[in-house]
Amino acid sequence: MPHTLDADAVRSWCALALDALGRAREEIDAINVYPVADADTGTNLYLTVESAAQAVAAAFDGHAAAPGTALRPSLSEAVRAMAHGALIGARGNSGTILAQLLRGMADVLAEGEGTPDGDGESGGRSGGNGNAEGGAGDGERGGGADGLRRALRRAAELAYRGVAHPVEGTVLTVARAAADAAERAEDDQAAVARAAYEGARAALEATPAQLGALARAGVVDAGGYGLVVVLGALAQAVSGRAPAAGPVAARGGCPAAGPAHGTSTDGTPGDGPAFEVIYLLEAEETAVARLRERLDALGDSLVVVGGDGLWNVHVHVDDAGAAVEAGIEAGRPYRVRITHFGTAAARRAHADHPRPRPPADDAGRRPDAPGAPEPPAGRADRAPRAVVAVVPGEGLAALCAEAGATVVTARPGEPPAAGELAQAVRRARAPEVVLLPNDADLRHTAAAAAAQARAEGVRVAVIPTRSPVQGLAALAVHEPGRSFDEDVVAMTSAAGATRYAELAVAERQAWTMAGVCQAGDMLGLIDGDVAVIGDGLAGTAQTVLDRMLAAGGELVTLVLGADVPGDVAERLERHVREGHFAVDTVVYHGGQPGVPLIIGIE
Repeated sequence: MPHTLDADAVRSWCALALDALGRAREEIDAINVYPVADADTGTNLYLTVESAAQAVAAAFDGHAAAPGTALRPSLSEAVRAMAHGALIGARGNSGTILAQLLRGMADVLAEGEGTPDGDGESGGRSGGNGNAEGGAGDGERGGGADGLRRALRRAAELAYRGVAHPVEGTVLTVARAAADAAERAEDDQAAVARAAYEGARAALEATPAQLGALARAGVVDAGGYGLVVVLGALAQAVSGRAPAAGPVAARGGCPAAGPAHGTSTDGTPGDGPAFEVIYLLEAEETAVARLRERLDALGDSLVVVGGDGLWNVHVHVDDAGAAVEAGIEAGRPYRVRITHFGTAAARRAHADHPRPRPPADDAGRRPDAPGAPEPPAGRADRAPRAVVAVVPGEGLAALCAEAGATVVTARPGEPPAAGELAQAVRRARAPEVVLLPNDADLRHTAAAAAAQARAEGVRVAVIPTRSPVQGLAALAVHEPGRSFDEDVVAMTSAAGATRYAELAVAERQAWTMAGVCQAGDMLGLIDGDVAVIGDGLAGTAQTVLDRMLAAGGELVTLVLGADVPGDVAERLERHVREGHFAVDTVVYHGGQPGVPLIIGIE
């Protein structure tokens, strides 16, 4: 059913967009040929939306925690948080443009405001009664259907202004087509959102005819593809229905994507600038206008977005130092990121192919084998292979760390972001890393983190573990002495052979696969689905164990949550011992909050 565009819808939009970009990330990366074929547009868009989603979640958390305030943010607060989060977390050319698109929408949607006054360079807010140009008083949040139309138009206009030299056949064209289609839609927010999506989708399919690099590669524009995905999430958040048809990445019968002007077929610099420079900048608008002129003379792909004193600057140049110095003269640059296109491409290619094992010495020993001599000084802290594991409790964290893993602790309601996982990979200081997300909801986050690490030259494999017990099973067979591929296969097999279950308390009445549950009921979830509804922890767990062991099993792993008494484990151990022949049980005190018991069966 249709939903009003309010703060909850904005939060849903962010979550749906993040999930959809996670699914499409690899495909978008693969078709990234313009302006530089660096195969990272999907990852950059994912990271940009992830930052936006985190900012919206923080706005909700702030209201929930602050006494004397509303339990949830207003639409104005939600959309401005989304735009600000995208601005400070924007990655790459397309991510920077997406941040400006979201800012343009936020300017209009916030409290039903109309198009801001002025020339729009800074994206300033309209003043007065918040109803500039009328149309905000139709009873719907964000100005209703007309407000959403104007928001999409404002977004396209600001995006074009943020790009120094707009090129058709890119995300800009797709954004403008979305706004055009929205203006022809019926007077209903859901209809406007669906029309914008369909208009953007049609424009995306036409991009190869507008841009030679896309036509030669036989693909659509990667940034435009990502925007279509984001608009599809908006349509779903507002209408309650997912779009019937998704975007198409490639033209039928055309060759696979190849590099454009920034890199050659072997990943070395081509006829474009050698470096991508990105930084956040605190500066006045007059200083930013001068910065645009200076950076435009230094390179290309210049995008400067933001306003109200905070800007995101993106440019491709040969002299990275001069680009940063220009920012220093304009204001205070920070979060400076400089990427050499040829080096990044080479690193990705190197990380995607197996590394040759070092040769054996005269005694037939390999330096990466168990018991081999210590590495030379300066490399003793760099292990040949590492495991990064995400776990929800201190006990599980200690257990995984003892097994040699680099641990990321997941806090209740605060899943780790891709950047946090990528930082853990760096902390591991190993050329090869196995990443265990241990949560089905983290699969896209882990994949985006792996893509970041691969761009830095680290060979990363993500094993799609859906529960901490699957991660423990994978860790148990981890062997750094064998080849990377063999190790990943063995760990994946061990994780896949481990069925998992969780015991949780129902928060409210709901329909489940096992029937209707009431608030306070104990739920037994097997492989993610509710299979048992019970009263107490131990009794429900016994039923879950019996169901799972009916299909066979040799080892039961019980991970106790925070504040779960030890006699629960004793009772369950006795139940397994007396009711199931030749089945062993191992118990760990995981300390995970919110989930009193996790069960694994191998």
